[in-house]
Amino acid sequence: MSQRGLFYRRLASPLHAVRPGVGALWVMCLLAGALMISHPLVLAALLVAVLGAAGGAGVGPRLARALRNSAFVWVPIVLVNVLVSREGLTVFARVGDLGPFGQGDLTVEAAVYGGVIALKVVVLVLLSTLASLAVDPDGVLRILRRISFRSAVTTSLATRLLPVLSADAQRLAEAQRTRPEGAPAGARGRVGLLRAVVSGSLDRALDVAATLELRGFALAPRAPRLARAWSRHDIAFLASGAAVVALAVLAGPAGVASFRAYPLLHADFGAGVIALCVALAAAVLLPFCDRRGIEP
Repeated sequence: MSQRGLFYRRLASPLHAVRPGVGALWVMCLLAGALMISHPLVLAALLVAVLGAAGGAGVGPRLARALRNSAFVWVPIVLVNVLVSREGLTVFARVGDLGPFGQGDLTVEAAVYGGVIALKVVVLVLLSTLASLAVDPDGVLRILRRISFRSAVTTSLATRLLPVLSADAQRLAEAQRTRPEGAPAGARGRVGLLRAVVSGSLDRALDVAATLELRGFALAPRAPRLARAWSRHDIAFLASGAAVVALAVLAGPAGVASFRAYPLLHADFGAGVIALCVALAAAVLLPFCDRRGIEP
């Protein structure tokens, strides 16, 4: 598997050392925290903490690449919100009639709120990427296997075949470029490549289904529960996830770090908000400080 891809690879880090279920639960706690937080400074602190966690997990460069690619997501979010939203009162530009979007009064509140939503989306994307890089998907599927064996096998095969389909697309694209007339240009070439990849995936799916049927996977019993002692890394990441959710409740529903975009901007920037940002970053990053027992 390519080390440049966004797929799991076992590394020497505290996050890789925890149980897959604990790692997945930790990421879900951070996802829940990002959804509850609306204050831009607290969201920025969570973004920095996620990038620091990626560095502690040894996947910092790949997550940084995902951060650069996220510009394709957050730029349209900000632009569309500025063009569509009409609830703000601080107009910074009037561009006339925008047709279906109405009168083109662009407001500061719409730009800031679009930036907050974009920042939240970027944090969610980075957390999902971190989960794919640092949480063992096979381990998570083994948990699901005790609940539904067929669903676990289907999901496992789908995740395992994604890198195969990516490699197929690369090989087919190289084969197109070696033709005397070169690869077809524009949409025609991309559609042809997609058709070839889909056709190959369907053939491979039939082969896999026949193999599973011959091996009697439909008759397999429920997987036994494997006993494994809880490590200090498991406990640390469980405590980290609980702390992140508690701090997110303080920042969001409890209103300690209040933020309102419409009709006029209002955001708290006192010492309490700064302390909340520091506590949130510490809750995310502290489990990575203990590297005892991590295999090199």
